[in-house]
Amino acid sequence: MRVLDRAEGRHGELVLRGDGRDFEIISGGVFLMDTRDGRSERLLAREALRGAAWPARLLVGGLGVGFTLAEALRSPAVARLTVVEVEPAVIAWHRSHLRAVGGDALADPRVTVARAELGDWLARSGERFDAICLDVDNGPGWTLGPGNRRLYTAAGVAVLRRRLARGGILTVWSAAADDAFRARLRRRFATVEAVQVRVGRGAPDVVYVARDG
Repeated sequence: MRVLDRAEGRHGELVLRGDGRDFEIISGGVFLMDTRDGRSERLLAREALRGAAWPARLLVGGLGVGFTLAEALRSPAVARLTVVEVEPAVIAWHRSHLRAVGGDALADPRVTVARAELGDWLARSGERFDAICLDVDNGPGWTLGPGNRRLYTAAGVAVLRRRLARGGILTVWSAAADDAFRARLRRRFATVEAVQVRVGRGAPDVVYVARDG
């Protein structure tokens, strides 16, 4: 893979690499995500919308390589979708190199992009959503900074819960199972399910599905 672009990020240099078919993003020298699979990221959207209100107001926390956004927009249930992404470079790459993955998803009239740290945005927003998809860093067990880490604390889960409308659904992507985080979800939600998605190497990805009733 060759380097396609570099930019200064909140946790060090952001690097986008690609070979024309696959892409990967590295943050501060740490591998963050790639486009080689995407099954668990797509599942994040599908589970969030399964049983959600119709028409649905959806929040996607973390743009990533765009699998979750693109999958959500395939659903006619989505009336309005807000994406919160802190890195300007990632947003810009979706309008250039990463269009090969998500097409023109950011140009969809249902989509609003907020450039902000998700924790800060949630704290000042009074908006409620029928479903929230959370995919920041590599999940609750591996975060690059305190701003992201707080999303997975008991206080962070409480904020996410308050941003859900009645009967809302929260889905959370994780690079591995995290029993402590699952316990935090159980204290705030009526039901919590952990869906495993096997990957080529290492522990399965996990999508936590938390429902309010």
